[in-house]
Amino acid sequence: MARTYIRVGFQQSTKCMTGTPAVPKWADQEKGLRATDRETGQPLFTVTLFLMEDERAEVMKVTVPADGLPNGLHPGRFVRPVNLFASPWARIFNEQLQEGVAYRCTALELVEAPAMPEGAAA
Repeated sequence: MARTYIRVGFQQSTKCMTGTPAVPKWADQEKGLRATDRETGQPLFTVTLFLMEDERAEVMKVTVPADGLPNGLHPGRFVRPVNLFASPWARIFNEQLQEGVAYRCTALELVEAPAMPEGAAA
């Protein structure tokens, strides 16, 4: 079955901040097999991002290839996901339906921290 990929766009005011360091993604952790990009062979990593838009915030786990992780990436850094796609998935496990959305981008770019709004407490 063909996989669905949906391009994710952001508003100009959208901010993304890293919540965790990049952690290796595993194809089979018990066997020590790392997940790799099918086209490039690059090892894959997962980064938790806080997506902040208007008056709300969401948590997203995003898969990024090793060559898309910038130097200096650590929790609390503001980033811009490059070529972010969402891929809905579903499976039946132990007779229970599980479903969700997987996010993947080609790279994370470091961006400057946004300015604090006037009147915000320091």
